[in-house]
Amino acid sequence: MNSFEHNRESWNELTTLHADSVFYDIDSFKNGKTSLNHIEIEELGDIRGKKLLHLQCHFGMDTLSLARQGAEVTGVDISDTSIQKATALSAE
Repeated sequence: MNSFEHNRESWNELTTLHADSVFYDIDSFKNGKTSLNHIEIEELGDIRGKKLLHLQCHFGMDTLSLARQGAEVTGVDISDTSIQKATALSAE
């Protein structure tokens, strides 16, 4: 396995652990809590109507938080498991 595939596999495993962890608190996120901190929100300013590319989006909480702020956001990640979880989270 080359280093790229090893990295992808590692993030695929971590995604499952992270999504189920208390740290990410997905239930609160599903109920409207943003994953962005106040510094990120202040520094970004008004992003309504802007198009954003979110690199290393993991399973999408920040990407979806940006979308909730009114941006059109595309998230990309090396982990196909992360993208699957982000897609599922977006649908909820």
